[in-house]
Amino acid sequence: MDIDAKAWKILAALQRDARISLKALADETGLSLPATSERVKRLEEAGVIKGYRAEVHAEAIGLQVQAVVGITVPQPQKASLIAHLKSLPEVLECLHVTGQDSFLLRVATRDLRHLESFVGNINHYGETRTSIIMSAPIPLRALMPVDTNRQ
Repeated sequence: MDIDAKAWKILAALQRDARISLKALADETGLSLPATSERVKRLEEAGVIKGYRAEVHAEAIGLQVQAVVGITVPQPQKASLIAHLKSLPEVLECLHVTGQDSFLLRVATRDLRHLESFVGNINHYGETRTSIIMSAPIPLRALMPVDTNRQ
């Protein structure tokens, strides 16, 4: 799907505030209400907009420690590990990567003991490396157009 400047304005606004009203979105993009509604619908149908969700602050719900856990897993165990990880609420994200690790996990736990228990629960699948997240100077941010001409 071709994403023009108006579509990027819609995407930027929805990524900033998924609860924005269609009227406010139309005002912000300079489109009519029906045109805005139709564009949002097309972006959803094309799979560009995958969903809408609340951003929950981990510390506010008692998850004080976040970490990135790398794990190196033999090929035959990958499917089993993924199935196990899907059942663990601590796992926020699982990325299949190249390099030393097979997977990188972003996890949220109550405290260091909980993190230790979590790692102990998965380390029989392979070698793990854990880095505690101290802060996020650049938190996960909205997708925006990438300038392919910039070096």
